Amino acid sequence: MTDAVTRAAEILKDHRDSIDRLDAILVYTLGERFKHTQAVGRLKAKHALPPSDPDRESKQIARLEDLAHRADLDPEFAKKFLNFIIQEVIQHHEQHQS
Repeated sequence: MTDAVTRAAEILKDHRDSIDRLDAILVYTLGERFKHTQAVGRLKAKHALPPSDPDRESKQIARLEDLAHRADLDPEFAKKFLNFIIQEVIQHHEQHQS
């Protein structure tokens, strides 16, 4: 391999190593987040509270959009991602209600 190709391979490996670490952080962070949302779901079920809170959800989406802008992340992607998580949480909360 040429020096340029070897260097490119090293840089690529560094990027991939960082991506792998960040993926692990995301998975563990989501795991921690869902532990808390499960606790919220049990609390809501115990006190006959509705499984979803549209006001909080819309505030969270707006907050995430702002964070996405500041993090130089596509806010539409961030909204889709949070909406996916919210739907999962609501589904879990509904299961606790059953």
